[in-house]
Amino acid sequence: MQKISVYIIAFNEAGKVATTINSVLWADEIVVADSSSTDGTDRIAAEMGARVLQIPFEGFGHLRNRAIAACTHEWILSIDTDEQCTPEVRDEVLSLLAGNPAHDAYLVPRRNYFMGQWVTHSGWYPNFRQPQLFRKGTMKYIESPVHEGYELLTPKPAGRLQHAIWQVPFKNFEEVVKKANRYSTLGVLKLADKRVSMSQALAHGVWSFIKHYVFKKGFLDGWPGFVIALGNFEGTFYRYAKRYESQEAWPFPTQPPLRRPNGIPPP
Repeated sequence: MQKISVYIIAFNEAGKVATTINSVLWADEIVVADSSSTDGTDRIAAEMGARVLQIPFEGFGHLRNRAIAACTHEWILSIDTDEQCTPEVRDEVLSLLAGNPAHDAYLVPRRNYFMGQWVTHSGWYPNFRQPQLFRKGTMKYIESPVHEGYELLTPKPAGRLQHAIWQVPFKNFEEVVKKANRYSTLGVLKLADKRVSMSQALAHGVWSFIKHYVFKKGFLDGWPGFVIALGNFEGTFYRYAKRYESQEAWPFPTQPPLRRPNGIPPP
């Protein structure tokens, strides 16, 4: 049986990290890449047996590459704090590692739970990100600040697992708003060499809503589908609007110091 490391990236996820770690206790090693959490995330992870590394945040691509480098076993499973491995995925991975895997990297489908139901449309199922199961040394992340891409370092194409992990991307609407704000700020860096306008911001935002709500059939998911599409509108709109703000560099209004006019005594 080939051994496997699991890495988890985390920042202020004290309410989630234990659930994620509990779902991968079957692994030979658990590495938590923390970025100076202030809510005890690192303490909880260490108490559960994970090896915790403190890595300054310089973008998600950089963080993931550092986490990979810290893993010591031949195979690596990437799982985030809003994800949980399932028994079916565990058994499929262990079955692969007991034999001779046909691929060096595997995409893993994700099943998303939001607003009290499993989302089946909106581009959220089956939902894939970068390969989450891979042989060490066969892939690396592109060091972009957000929505990081990847590069396979093997001639073999990526395979796909048959079973899905769970993802609970938001525990409440506040997290939806926070993520749209954070990711739109990080996304500005991808637009640093472009000039944009507010009309472009609106157009990109509207297209993002239509894409998720209409073409990805988010309307079939009811209110969760609408909120997902609206969240994509907000994230996209504010990414371009923040870029417009930075390129315009509006001055803050100022005025000279105001003093009491001559001849008017103080009260």
